[in-house]
Amino acid sequence: MNRLIHWFHLIGNPRKLLDSLLLKMPWALSDRLYIECTWRTKMSYKLDLDNPQTYNEKLQWLKLFDRQPIYTTMVDKYAVKKYVAEIIGEKHIIPTIGVWERPEDIEWDKLPNQFVLKCTHDSGGLVICRDKETLDKKAAIKKLNKSLHNNYYMAGREWPYKNVHRRILAEKFMSDEFGDLRDYKFFCFNGEPKMMFLLKERSKKARLNFYDLDFNKLPFERGYPNFDDEVEKPKGWDEMIKLARMLSKNIPQVRVDFYDINGEIYFGELTFSPGSGFETFYPEEWDKTIGEWIKLPARSLS
Repeated sequence: MNRLIHWFHLIGNPRKLLDSLLLKMPWALSDRLYIECTWRTKMSYKLDLDNPQTYNEKLQWLKLFDRQPIYTTMVDKYAVKKYVAEIIGEKHIIPTIGVWERPEDIEWDKLPNQFVLKCTHDSGGLVICRDKETLDKKAAIKKLNKSLHNNYYMAGREWPYKNVHRRILAEKFMSDEFGDLRDYKFFCFNGEPKMMFLLKERSKKARLNFYDLDFNKLPFERGYPNFDDEVEKPKGWDEMIKLARMLSKNIPQVRVDFYDINGEIYFGELTFSPGSGFETFYPEEWDKTIGEWIKLPARSLS
């Protein structure tokens, strides 16, 4: 009876009803309604999907109205390798060791001493093995199962992830001179990289800096605080910019990630909605400044 009274109360208060659905039954909300509700809980200004101006607003618009089938391939951590290799070459692809439908199917005996395991549809959930003899396989399987069952699409309604084939991917273990493999994440707009961020101390307290294409630090934060260390321009900087242009051609907005290992460039991943479009800029005016770089296409879904 108390639960019934609770729901009658919510029906009489639409805002509380939507907030309750957002927390308890997100699948009951349409993509647009979910995005609007989530926006209200995370952002400091009203969402305008009819005339979006800021970077975060335009990411929400793109999530709803720019739904190209190829985007599903581009976010699939296994399928994207062939797609990218056909554009920039196989030499930039981290070698695949194996692919399995379930963690329980992993052929441990056939894996080298060092490797990386990840799910093809998820973010995070990595199992990094530096010594197979000391790897806790039960813990690894548990972590991968959790990641495999994570509905990444539902978390932010990033449409490209909705229909990715969920699998377990094993890749060659890669390392650089820093010990903590650095990835360089380029924000690209219709084939033109405009800025990049470098994330440090991801295993501890993550910090990141944004840089322009001349490798000058940009004066804002988004998602994480800045770090103070001076960082040298990576050896493969110009090569990464060239490859980012190739991979982002004719796409309104996509982040292209690379690893630079002693000047050898390896592809990381493609991301269409960094921070799912719910991360605040400090100072806030950068939200609009970067939003001006996105030229919205015609709607592909109404």
